[in-house]
Amino acid sequence: MKRTMTMVVVGLLAAGSAEAAGNRRGPKVQVTGVLNLNQASLAQLDLLPGVGAAAAKKIAAYREKTPFKRIEELVKVKGFGKKKFEKLKPYLTVSGPTTLVAHKATREIASAPQARAPSPGR
Repeated sequence: MKRTMTMVVVGLLAAGSAEAAGNRRGPKVQVTGVLNLNQASLAQLDLLPGVGAAAAKKIAAYREKTPFKRIEELVKVKGFGKKKFEKLKPYLTVSGPTTLVAHKATREIASAPQARAPSPGR
């Protein structure tokens, strides 16, 4: 029984570390600009935060049948709920060119801890 319990614990620890290693991603990416849901390529759709290749294909398949008249129609595509739509909303349009560009995220200087001057009397 003790040996079985030890094996279970070791197995869980190994699975947890493997999962953590698998979740590590490359550098964060920021996107700027807008994406035309009716004209964007699969690669451009894939640039949207939280949208992968499979979801990009779903958007493309949907617009082949019914072009988007409003960005809010994205929630009709399987896998896109209101929460995901709200995150993507600033990047979406149904007219004009796609100007969406991905940038490597950089650390903001403002978020770095500031050195404090020693207080008088210490």
